[in-house]
Amino acid sequence: MGLGIAAPAEAAPPAKSLLTPDNHVLVLVDHQPQMAFATRSMDIGELRNNVTGLAKSARAFNVPTILTTVAEKSFSGPIFPEVQAVFQGQKPIDRTTMNTWEDQRVVDVVQKTGKKKIVMAALWTEVCGVLPALSALEQGYEVYFVTDASGGVSKEAHDMAVQRMVQAGAKPITWVQYLLELQRDWARGATYAAVMDIAKEHGGGYGLGIIYAGAMFGGKEGH
Repeated sequence: MGLGIAAPAEAAPPAKSLLTPDNHVLVLVDHQPQMAFATRSMDIGELRNNVTGLAKSARAFNVPTILTTVAEKSFSGPIFPEVQAVFQGQKPIDRTTMNTWEDQRVVDVVQKTGKKKIVMAALWTEVCGVLPALSALEQGYEVYFVTDASGGVSKEAHDMAVQRMVQAGAKPITWVQYLLELQRDWARGATYAAVMDIAKEHGGGYGLGIIYAGAMFGGKEGH
């Protein structure tokens, strides 16, 4: 019997653990100047690029997104302007608690979305990332932590915090992985252009490859 190549009649079922645009909420925690000043686990320019790419990815797929800050007026400063620009008009929830999950307003918004999967990114990983992640996990949520849109005061601090979250059941991901996991199929034309634009602007060598392929021979993913 020969094997023919044809388009599948229907999609095969993906893993239930995969993120989709409608099964999770994104929480961005304390991407503020005062927190960034002491971040040493990664380059601050790269961090700003990555969290902006993450924010734009969520917006492109209409993912409910919570912005939160700590002591914005008195100590830490405003959320990164490029992140605020993605969500114009959305006021971050400003807290006094180091653990975002101990602010009932944040928990109420998460619960209102009805989502049981939470994607988080935070400064610093070892405080404002690990504390809400462990708290949400203990309360029955699935937590995905975006490691390259987060940072700690040292590489060891960041790595140990990620390890602690993983041991508790959190799933580490990166922002490009997040973007492509939501797109999943290049035939999804409604979001294709937005995904390509985000990758070209924030995806480093991957984005440059997209620009090159398009300019040199009109190449497109999945076409």
